[in-house]
Order: sequence, then structure tokens, then C-alpha cells
Amino acid sequence: MAKQIVTTTEYIDDIDGGPAVGTVTFAYDGTDYEIDLSKANARALEKVMATYVQHGRKVRPSRARRSTTAASKRDLSMVRAWAHENGFEVSERGRIASAVLDAYDSASS
Repeated sequence: MAKQIVTTTEYIDDIDGGPAVGTVTFAYDGTDYEIDLSKANARALEKVMATYVQHGRKVRPSRARRSTTAASKRDLSMVRAWAHENGFEVSERGRIASAVLDAYDSASS
């Protein structure tokens, strides 16, 4: 015997509780939103937003920016030399453990 499972998604308009056609996403003041809307309410949102969209600028999604931190300003050869002199085990190449860097920063300040 064959069995078929059918799943349906029914959208409910978040404004008036009636049937909705789908989800609309938008962003405002740095926060992303989504709302399920009927055709009429989706058109109303588009109408309200049209002037702002027309006069606004598109923004590309930003990539995480690397901040300039104490870590990026360290001379790692000096850190390694300090670590060896102070009993820390540090390889000559590769990443330096954060505990060693923290200890170096504490000693340097």
C-alpha cells in the first residue's frame, strides 16, 4: 500500500488575521523584519514604502570588519621572545595561545 503525505502551509495575515499570500521581509533602523500579508496589505506596505525606497540608497550587506586591536599591533616575534624568557611554551611559527597573549599584554602595560 502506497502512502502519500501532503503538507500545506497556510499563511495568516499578521495585520487583520485573514488569509495571507506569503511573507514579506524588510529592514528598518538596522533590524530585519518579516510579516505575513494578504495581497491588499502587501500592496499597502509597498505604497507606503515606495517614496522612501525611491529616495533611499541600496546598501550591500557588510562583511565583518576587522577592528584594529592590540592583537593586530603586536610584534609576534617579541611576544615569542618574551614568552620563552617567562617560561611559556610557544612554537616558532603559528598561532600564539590567547593565555600567552593576555599575559604578555598584562606585563607590557
